[in-house]
Amino acid sequence: MERLVYLDHAATSWPKPPAVAAAMVDALEHSGANAGRGNHSLAIGTGRVLVRARALLAQLFAVSNAQNIAFTHNTTMGLNMAIKGTLQPGDHVISTMTEHNSVRRPLEYLRRTIGIEVDYLQVDGEGQVDLLELQKSFRHNTRMVVCNHSSNLLGSILPLGIIGDMAKSHGAVFLVDAAQSAGSLDINVPEMNIDLLAFPGHKGLLGPQGTGGLYISPHLDLEPLMHGGTGSQSENSDQPMVRPDRYEAGTQNAVGVAGLLAGVKEVLAMGTERIHMQEWELTQRLMEGLAFIPGIRILGPGLGIQRSGIVAFVVEGQESADIAHRLDREYNIAVRAGMHCTPLAHKAADTLESGAVRASVGVSSTEEDVNRLLDAMAEMYGASRTR
Repeated sequence: MERLVYLDHAATSWPKPPAVAAAMVDALEHSGANAGRGNHSLAIGTGRVLVRARALLAQLFAVSNAQNIAFTHNTTMGLNMAIKGTLQPGDHVISTMTEHNSVRRPLEYLRRTIGIEVDYLQVDGEGQVDLLELQKSFRHNTRMVVCNHSSNLLGSILPLGIIGDMAKSHGAVFLVDAAQSAGSLDINVPEMNIDLLAFPGHKGLLGPQGTGGLYISPHLDLEPLMHGGTGSQSENSDQPMVRPDRYEAGTQNAVGVAGLLAGVKEVLAMGTERIHMQEWELTQRLMEGLAFIPGIRILGPGLGIQRSGIVAFVVEGQESADIAHRLDREYNIAVRAGMHCTPLAHKAADTLESGAVRASVGVSSTEEDVNRLLDAMAEMYGASRTR
């Protein structure tokens, strides 16, 4: 069987750069103690890893104070911290139809339990919101605007700067889900007026699973999602106010953060512009090839329109799960099929019943990977294609 073609980078990037695994092994062997829980050399060494990782993340997102970045286990945890730590009974939230369940479910939970109000804005065929409709949606009690930077189904990229300006002008908190953009699209927190930024470590930042973070504006004081030991102000019964301790109760995943630190170094060395251009070229080639195969409908922005490294598609009369299964078993190609944890986006794309096949590229993806997928799809559905 030919080598594995991995086209599921929107779920998690793979393979990781060799430096990531090396950093994690080094952390286990040489700084395997708990940061902030002792003044011996091993604990201090672990603390340095956390400090360096926080500093590089602040550099990547143009954050002036790295202490405003709290480590999390994933984007979902960061979004829950942001949503549940900010909203109060009677607050109004504006979101979109392309949101992941990591946004939708916490919002719906708060709608049921404390009575917040939520509007999910419709999107067009390319996954874009109507900015005039967004402007009209603000109310006197609008507390938050929350949206993804890029849809994990459609690949569409929202204009964060414009949305952030709107939120700021109405006194609303702007929360961004950067699950599909951190590491591959430029994110400038102050320029985009972002108050809260949730991001994963294991996708575009090339780190291991179990890592991520939440940027929290110094102007916000979130109610902590978790309470417990921080290694600081232990004499107090309340969670400390100092950052990032306030939002990092319990032992940190220091080995994972060591891997994340190595991943972010790789991203900064390559540059997000170069990474995005590489992914852009591969998605355009993939879309061009799929267009020649009968019965395929590609979701999201058309050729030549900006998108992230995601290309989702449906084949007329075919179940997405069956296609992904065949690609895996017969061609050794890994893609993602189904609902992608975003049923509202599938509803908007009219794929709620069939689901979709999602191929997503990353920094390790190649033209050969795209060609392998195109050849497989052409063979499966009786089309001939030329490269």
